[in-house]
Amino acid sequence: MKSADAKTRIELLRKELEKHNHNYYVLSQPIISDFEYDLLMQDLDALEKKFPEWADPNSPTKRVGSDTLTEFRQVAHQYPMLSLGNTYNQEELQDFDQRVRKSLGDEPFEYVCELKYDGAAINLYYENGKLIHALTRGDGVLGDDVTSNIKTIRSIPLTLLGTDWPERFEIRGEVYMPVDAFRKMNEEREARGEQAFANPRNSAAGSLKILNSSEVAKRPLECFLYYLAGATLPFPTHYENIQKAAGWGFNIPPYIELKSSIEDVYEFIHYWDKERENLPFAIDGIVLKVNSLRQQEELGFTAKSPRWAISYKFKAEQARTRLLSIDFQVGRTGTVTPVANLEPVLLAGTTVKRASLHNADQIALLDIRLLDYVLVEKGGEIIPKIVGVDKEARSEETESFAFIDTCPECGTPLEREEGFAAHFCPNEDGCPPQIKGKIIHFIGRKAMNLESLGEESIHQLYEAGLIRNIADLYSLKKEDLLQLERFGEKSADNILNGIEQSKQIPWAKCLFALGIRHVGETVAKKLSKKFTSIDALRAATLEELLQVDEIGEKIAGSLLDYFSQPQHIELIARLQAAGLQLESFETDTSLSDTLTGKSFVISGTFTRHSRDELKNLIEAHGGKNLSSVTAKTHYLLAGDGIGPAKLQKAESLKIPIISEEDFEAMLPENII
Repeated sequence: MKSADAKTRIELLRKELEKHNHNYYVLSQPIISDFEYDLLMQDLDALEKKFPEWADPNSPTKRVGSDTLTEFRQVAHQYPMLSLGNTYNQEELQDFDQRVRKSLGDEPFEYVCELKYDGAAINLYYENGKLIHALTRGDGVLGDDVTSNIKTIRSIPLTLLGTDWPERFEIRGEVYMPVDAFRKMNEEREARGEQAFANPRNSAAGSLKILNSSEVAKRPLECFLYYLAGATLPFPTHYENIQKAAGWGFNIPPYIELKSSIEDVYEFIHYWDKERENLPFAIDGIVLKVNSLRQQEELGFTAKSPRWAISYKFKAEQARTRLLSIDFQVGRTGTVTPVANLEPVLLAGTTVKRASLHNADQIALLDIRLLDYVLVEKGGEIIPKIVGVDKEARSEETESFAFIDTCPECGTPLEREEGFAAHFCPNEDGCPPQIKGKIIHFIGRKAMNLESLGEESIHQLYEAGLIRNIADLYSLKKEDLLQLERFGEKSADNILNGIEQSKQIPWAKCLFALGIRHVGETVAKKLSKKFTSIDALRAATLEELLQVDEIGEKIAGSLLDYFSQPQHIELIARLQAAGLQLESFETDTSLSDTLTGKSFVISGTFTRHSRDELKNLIEAHGGKNLSSVTAKTHYLLAGDGIGPAKLQKAESLKIPIISEEDFEAMLPENII
């Protein structure tokens, strides 16, 4: 066979196999036998090996995975994957509905109701009808590239059907394991003497992070797709777009309905709260979305979630069992958490032996005693917690419980800050779990991103006496690592290379990585923008700290306390000497302070600037961008097609409505 003829045959076989994949895994309507399918696959595989010039990463033969071990690289989502806000009762759902109505004014709208699938979120990016990459949610901005693993899921098309799809778009969904397939997989594992997996959700999420994609291909993974994102989607509504995507070969779940009122939404919830037991996969609630894409844009986003969507969680399953004893765990920040040891009980598909008791106040509130029969549920369907006591079953053998007053790890007297429920150990630099916790926090993805190191490695390095704080990581030598069990030449090199690369992590993430009490990721970004180096932050006074947006006395006090301790000053000096980016080398992008103290809401389209350009101009001149009109808004910057709700709200609050030309006139000349 000539190469040109082979190409024609290969393309025909690929198209035919993709059609049969769709028929079998999406439509559940196979039209050929497994034997006939295997013959076609063997024919294609043989031709691809004989004519490698026609190789294609999206060929059906690539679905079996590869034995090559590759670490996951991080890729930016084109559109951030934000989390949905959660609600657990109809009153909160009613509040959500009222907020939407208030924001949209008298404009009519409708909801799309969908099931909330219990698996691992995935984002698929397609270009010219082909799968380019597949990303996990990650931190919402960056996700792990798990494309090779996703290709093993046969219900996900590698090449789209038809021709009327957008040139570029993202489609999001949930990778899950059907319940029966999960049970069968566990039975097979136990028959081989292997440990059974805990539950379908964790198994699906864990499968996506296996480095060997040929192992992933053995897992019974499926995928539902439920949301499209892109600049040129075919329809102006979410419902129409997701239905259209079914024609491109995507596995779009049929459990989706349009609703015109919140009362209709309640009916959908009540139906599936009962019917979910009959589904072949796990769900933990429903998702409610405003249907119109324009109205979604009008409603906007908070820092963490869209204002046009919310998830309603079903009431958590409960189980009754006996409280045998209580242990205490010390966290990274010194917080001491009581943990109940229970008689094993089956709960939401898993065997529960331990559950959180939160703090001393919660124990007292529930009047929990040792040997009580307690009610356990999974908070958010994930973490087991004790929510009540069966006091009618209480016997004389139960014992009252007193909270400990010294750290179970280092013996330091515990403290409790005014206004806080938790006790904590103040010995942050001498308490082993706090030390290890700080180092584990330091190497995390959102901090220094040392993927070559994990929690087990940190524990091993600590027990060997090689590290006692985060600065010790930068003193590690190859011979130190090679003396430890499980550390070979390659793993030692990967760790040292990762540590060296972490020296390029920017100042904001370095500040977050230090693990200063009450300084989270967002606070670290704000502080790093105001104080461009660790030295400047260390020299800041209480008054200067309080001037930073969202920095209150609690955070400011924690910072002053941290920098007052000699051991922390020594630690910072060692990190500076190691070459970490403890200062910002970014140039100041501000152009003037003309708009300082002024906040703007932008709506509509403009002739001379895009909306992003206008937002950048506002910030560059000292102003602040808001997503919705409130009493704190100073100006509504209005373009063509402005949302009527924002216009009406601005008029009712007597907020000035300005044009693009009015805005430009507010800025200094020659620096627009």
